[in-house]
Amino acid sequence: LLSGAFLGLDLALWHESIYAVGPGISTLLNSLQIFFLAAIGFLYFNERQSIVQLISLFLAMLGVAMIGSPEFAHNTAATWGFITGIVSGAMLAASMTFIRKTHDTEPTPIFVLMQLISIGGVFAMIIPMLVFDMGHILPNTWSEIGWVLIYGTVMQCLAWGLIAYSIPKLSLALTGLLLLTEPVAALVIDYSWLDKPINGLQWSGALLTMLAIYLGSLKPKPRALRRYRFFARFYKRKYK
Repeated sequence: LLSGAFLGLDLALWHESIYAVGPGISTLLNSLQIFFLAAIGFLYFNERQSIVQLISLFLAMLGVAMIGSPEFAHNTAATWGFITGIVSGAMLAASMTFIRKTHDTEPTPIFVLMQLISIGGVFAMIIPMLVFDMGHILPNTWSEIGWVLIYGTVMQCLAWGLIAYSIPKLSLALTGLLLLTEPVAALVIDYSWLDKPINGLQWSGALLTMLAIYLGSLKPKPRALRRYRFFARFYKRKYK
């Protein structure tokens, strides 16, 4: 339920960011959750990052900056969009952390888990909805209803179901890095479908982000195993 509450806040802030800077940039900012996840994993789950993983986090941050920085030059709402996008990333990290805590307490069936997450999100957003969107609670046309249903089916059921399924099987830092494929895909959609201009610096940032994902996915060898292999090679050469 707590995971759902944070997910509701994440989606509300993410939508504000979409209004301000578009789906590509806002999705990119939302994906800064990788840094929040890495910090949470380090502080609460004793997940130690290797040197390569730390480098990958730095490269991911640089890639995000390269993609997002040109937006400030021509968009007066960029500041609000960036603030809400980054905070939404923090809320997303908190949501995924509580999914991890749920599985640590007891393995939970995925459909039951997603139902409880949805209920938590609904209850968390009732008051903000009434305060800020009293005049726009329900869609007004059949087209709007259809898009809401498509969004709910694809994003909330399919996408978040897959994310919730993968979280207990991976480290939080690696989960966040893998989710960085989302803003790259959103950037491509922004360019090809929504006709948003994307310059060379932003494409370079997308490629750098993908490199960071690859480096972050490399699983470090346990220290004991590395020590064993070192001494095995040493004795093999000595007594050959």
